[in-house]
Amino acid sequence: MTVTAPRAQLCIWTNIDPAFEADFNRWYDREHMQERVAIPGFQFARRFKALHDCARPYLALYCTRDAAVFTSEPYAQAFQHQTEWSLRNFARMQGTQRRVGTLDVEAGQGQGGMLAAFVLTAATVAQARARLDAQLAELVQGDGIVRATLQVTVPTLSVSLTAKDAPLPPADAVVLVEGTDPDAVRAAAETLAAAYGVPAAQVTRFAMLWRLGANDD
Repeated sequence: MTVTAPRAQLCIWTNIDPAFEADFNRWYDREHMQERVAIPGFQFARRFKALHDCARPYLALYCTRDAAVFTSEPYAQAFQHQTEWSLRNFARMQGTQRRVGTLDVEAGQGQGGMLAAFVLTAATVAQARARLDAQLAELVQGDGIVRATLQVTVPTLSVSLTAKDAPLPPADAVVLVEGTDPDAVRAAAETLAAAYGVPAAQVTRFAMLWRLGANDD
């Protein structure tokens, strides 16, 4: 039997000063996503903006072949050769949460234009993993829901290569629920979050801005 490593994902959850927001979006749309998906092993990237007020209204997700991509030489080279535009925007980002993790559960098909996300502790995931897996598989059978994933954080990969002395982030996990109906996505995510003691206020809802595949022109 061939054992295949799960796909991995880089999750960047951040805010930006409104004074620089136009340049931030222009940079993401015209340079940054293109640079990242050009790295070998990156499959596609997506950008989202929150549908409500929250601490970090922008979300970027980068899906890769596996977690080894984040220790590869091409990935390291990308960090060592940043453009001035990138460095300016990195410095302007506020409250950023950066997570690299394995996509241990990918239930459903495709991707949805609406997304809701919340964070679970590592202890919670470990204690209820079988139950959570079954719940995510059941979730995507509901109307308006097309995809549900569990991204399990790898702390050693989640520290930026430009800030190696920063403390390791927690070994948590991100639950992502996607669909076509914003109300269905919200209800499904908030119901699942509540089952693990996560209040609705900690479920962030997003609309997708755009998607870029590695082979897109």
